[in-house]
Amino acid sequence: MSDWIKVAAIADLLPGEHKVIETAEADIAVFNIDGNYYAIEDVCTHDGSELTGGGMDGYEIICPRHGARFDVRSGMALTPPAYEPTATFPVKIDDDSVYTRDDRDD
Repeated sequence: MSDWIKVAAIADLLPGEHKVIETAEADIAVFNIDGNYYAIEDVCTHDGSELTGGGMDGYEIICPRHGARFDVRSGMALTPPAYEPTATFPVKIDDDSVYTRDDRDD
């Protein structure tokens, strides 16, 4: 079981913002959308590039290289050229901070 990793204080991750943390297993992007927090692997399943260099449209992140869209709530690929989802991770709030962890090996 992986340990929870502190991403940021709630005050430092405002609505509409995201932060990427690097772990040994993956780069995890944590988003604050209207006060709700979501975490996905920061990788486009089409070509392996980072997703966070692109824009956001509601709950969708747009890959900056080829325009594939992913839902940050589920990781689902919504448009070509990506067809496979990106990984999602749990998020918790504790002591006014946001935490996530890579739970794929649990």
